[in-house]
Amino acid sequence: QVQLVESGGGLVQPGGSLRLSCAASGSIISIYTMGWYSQAPGKQRELVATMTSGGWTNYADSVKGRFAISRDNAKSTVYLQMNSLKPEDTAVYYCNADVFEVGLKRSEYWGQGTQVTVSS
Repeated sequence: QVQLVESGGGLVQPGGSLRLSCAASGSIISIYTMGWYSQAPGKQRELVATMTSGGWTNYADSVKGRFAISRDNAKSTVYLQMNSLKPEDTAVYYCNADVFEVGLKRSEYWGQGTQVTVSS
């Protein structure tokens, strides 16, 4: 089993910044893609940003130029630096990992979610 533990959410004013972290632990051999998804009230969960183990990134158009994803593969940790935050960024942010784990199986895992609220 693999666990994803997120941290870094909170309340911030418009224009402010937050940094989210997500650490993976457990029976991990390697992690392919790690990323972040958001879910606002009444909406479907949607992609924010992902990063492969090789460093290839993918961003939602709405966050390009404002958010930056990074990884520390040695620590099995992914980060999301969120700058110039807008009220419409308010959502629960979930970490996601595509993991090759002990037992030679490939599985997808989700974190428990961390709330980000952008409000004055």
